[in-house]
Parts: sequence; structure tokens; C-alpha cells
Amino acid sequence: MLLEKIAIFILFLGPLVFFHELGHFLFARLFGVRVEVFSIGFGPKIFKKKYGDTEYAISAIPLGGYVKMYGDDPFNKDEIPEAERPYSFTHQGKFARFWIVMGGPLANFILAFAIFFSLLITGERIPEIKLGAVPVESSLFKAGLRTGDVLVKVNDTEVYNPTDLMVEGKGEIKRITVKRGESTSELQVDFRGDKFFEEVLKYPPFLRKPFLVDNSGKQFAITATKGKVDFKDSIEELGSRQGVTTVYLYPLKKDQDISSDNVEVDYQAESSLPVVSSEPKSLLGALEARGFHTLDLMVRSVNANSPADKVGVRANDIFTSIEGQKVYSFEDLRSRLQTIDKKEVTVEFYSNGELKKLNVAPEVTQQEGKTVRLLGVYSFIEVQKINFVHTKSKGLIGSTKYSVIRTWDSVKKTIDGFLKLLTNQISLKTIGGPLAIGKVAHDSFNTSLSYFFQLMALISVNLGVINLFPIPVLDGGHIMFIALEIINGGPLSRRKMEIAQQVGLSILLMLMVGAIFNDVSRFF
Repeated sequence: MLLEKIAIFILFLGPLVFFHELGHFLFARLFGVRVEVFSIGFGPKIFKKKYGDTEYAISAIPLGGYVKMYGDDPFNKDEIPEAERPYSFTHQGKFARFWIVMGGPLANFILAFAIFFSLLITGERIPEIKLGAVPVESSLFKAGLRTGDVLVKVNDTEVYNPTDLMVEGKGEIKRITVKRGESTSELQVDFRGDKFFEEVLKYPPFLRKPFLVDNSGKQFAITATKGKVDFKDSIEELGSRQGVTTVYLYPLKKDQDISSDNVEVDYQAESSLPVVSSEPKSLLGALEARGFHTLDLMVRSVNANSPADKVGVRANDIFTSIEGQKVYSFEDLRSRLQTIDKKEVTVEFYSNGELKKLNVAPEVTQQEGKTVRLLGVYSFIEVQKINFVHTKSKGLIGSTKYSVIRTWDSVKKTIDGFLKLLTNQISLKTIGGPLAIGKVAHDSFNTSLSYFFQLMALISVNLGVINLFPIPVLDGGHIMFIALEIINGGPLSRRKMEIAQQVGLSILLMLMVGAIFNDVSRFF
């Protein structure tokens, strides 16, 4: 598993680094500058081969790369022999040096365009952006959005990935197009800037399959349609559906894999229950009063010598409450447990049809820098799988047009994100390092290749934009020095350049340390 993650990380980051350095290399050769080393990665070289004047290498640390050009040290430019100066970077004119430096970021933007174009011309397989359980008190619910809605458009922008939900700056969102069931509708809303994006993130599509269990452990499927169970429905969507006055329960046939897509039910043994439901908890409350619970409240297994094991909780037991408060999901049980600062908590559960009440002392441990209380049980939870959409090719003209739009949109969103970081609208804790990049690369690869390459294009744009920041040691810093040369009518003094490089290196190191610290805090 670890080797797989490392391989995906290299597959993800490798092309971004390669094309960035290739941009510098090609422009250097275009203007006649001699390239001494072209390396993917830093540190010790694990492979190297020399062709002509250039040594091509793959180095041990795959977190970047470099192109070493002849005469790239501005402090030693006068030591270069007269005959060799046409091949020296520092002896090139401002125009040539600008394009050699700009070549790296430009290559990243071109790579992003090429990835978007390839996806659009061939068609994409992308996961739907679906809302989870939206509570009635939320701003999304008040705006007309409901549990299970699939987001199709924000204003006039089609939604292909979560970043498409973001609007730069304080831009307004006035229209949201959603797919609800088989119908599509447009909602008139009033959201500003990234507030909508932040709100959507609060309700991930963690939607449970329509399975229930009674006090004795018998399993059922629930539906609002008589004689037909739609296994694409979820408990949360059923509970939020308007006009549902009766639900129907059908026993699941024994000895089958309920995680499969072909679950069989006994339609002959039908039970109907009248309900009044305006949100999931009201439906689940009505069901609980009749002795039915969501399947995820049933214990799949118990860790040996865990707190639950020590007090006698066993597989197939069904939790119903904690500290006298009813729970309607395993997540509800887990989150409430974290809020109880007591040595022992009281839990109620059914075991072989008998209601039991026990005191249990949770295990207190640290996870991702947070104090977590655990009982040591695993749930029978079954959630809806991600639904994928296959888009049609947009053709040559359409793919070109929308690739430009997506690339430029990614540039604007990246710049906007950093401006918000500088103005403290976004916390520094959101900065991710190599571990964060590795995780999202691995997750996106296992979700969809289209998603993986979309993310690669977005990170390519980020890499291009970041390198254009006017920080010495970055490409943008070199461009800044060229601009100052034009303003001064000549190069900066050695002392000023040394100070600028020291400041730039300090800023870069602080950002790197902050990103790595955030990674360690999240994952260890």
C-alpha cells in the first residue's frame, strides 16, 4: 500500500516538475545558453547520462527539479571568459533572460491546458458533486437546496470538480442548477464568494443505504414506493423528501452480501408504517419508536480488550442511546461520545432482543493532534457509492475554448486563494505539503482518472503561479530583478542582491516548514 502511494505520488508530481524544467531548458537552448544539468529531483543522482553539453539526471528526492545553466551566478559573471559569454545565462540580454525564466511557469500553464483539452476532447468520467444531509436550519436548505441534490451549475459555470464551486473574491452566486432525482431545476439564490463553497463542504455525501434493523437484529430495506425498493435512495434522502406519509419495509433475504448492488428482499412480507417526515431525524425517530434502527447502529465487530469488550458489548448488538440521548447513526454516537468529558458514559443497546444499559469507560487517545474517545467497536455501516457521469466530447473548437477558460479560471482562483491567505481570510493551516499532495493524488487516482488529471492540471497551475511570486530564488524573483535592472538602468549591487536572496530564501523556508508542520499535524 505504501509503495502504491509513493508510485502514485511520483506519477502525479513527476510530469509537473518535468514540464516546468523543460520550459526553462527549451528557452535556454533557444537563446543559445549552455545547459549543464537537467535534473528531475534533488539530492544524490540515482541515474545520469550526458548528451552533448548537458547531463540528464534523476535524483533521489522527487519533490522538484532544476536546470543548471552555464554562468548562472550573477556574482561571478566577470570571471567568465569573453569567448564563452554568448553561452552564459548572465550575459544574455534582458529579453532572453526573461523568457528563459518565464519558460518554467509558462510550461506549467501549457501543461494544464493540454490536460484539460485531452479530457474535454475524449470525454470525462467524473463523480457527481452531491450534497449530504442538509439540516433545515442551514443556509443551503433556506436557499432551496436539499439532501441528495447534485450540483450541476454555479451561475453559468458547469461543475466538474469541487473547485468549480468557488467564486473569486467576493463574487456573487445568483443561480444554482441542481439535479434532484430525475429532474433538473434552477434555484435563485444569494451567496457571496467562497461562503457557498465552505457551506457545501460541511455536508459531504455520506449517505446511508436504505437498510434498517429491528430490536432482534433482523434486517430490512425501506422505501417510499410500495412494492419497489430503490437501492440508490438513501435514508437521508427519504427523510428529507416532501409528501412522504407512508414508508414500506421489506425483510432482506438471509446470507447475502448487502454491500453488493444486487440485494434481494422478500416482497411478500411487507410492512407499512405511517410517518410524518420533514427531515431525516423525524423519520428515524418515528421508526425508532416502532423498534427499527439504521443498520449502522449495529456492531459489526468488537476489538479485543477494548472498553466495549470489557463490559460485554458483542457483534450484532444495536446501540440506541448514550447518556440518555437517542442516537440515529453511528456517526451520531461517535460525535456525542467526544463531547462527554466523563470517566464513564452510559450506553443503551439491544442484545438478542433484550435492552441493556451499561456504563463504559472510553479509551482516551490522540489522533491527528486531537483527543479522541473510543469504545472499540466497528459499525455495519453501508453508504451509497459515488455516482459517475460520463461527459461527451466537446469537439476540437469546444475543447480548445473550454480548456482556455478552465486554465484561466484556475489561475484566477489560485491568485485569489493566496490573496485571502495574505489577508488572513484563510488560515495558514490550510497550506499543505508533500504529504497532503500525496493524499489527494492517491484519493483522486482511486476515484477517477479524470479526477486525477483534473487535479494534476490544477496543481500545475498552482506551481506556475507560485513560481511567479516576486520572491528571490523563485522565477518571479528573477523577473523582479530584471524589472529593477530596467528601472535602475543597470544591475543591482552585489550587497542588495545578497540581502534580497537571503530574505527570499527565508520566506520560502518558512512556507516549507509551515506546510510540513501542517502535514505532520494532520497525519501523525
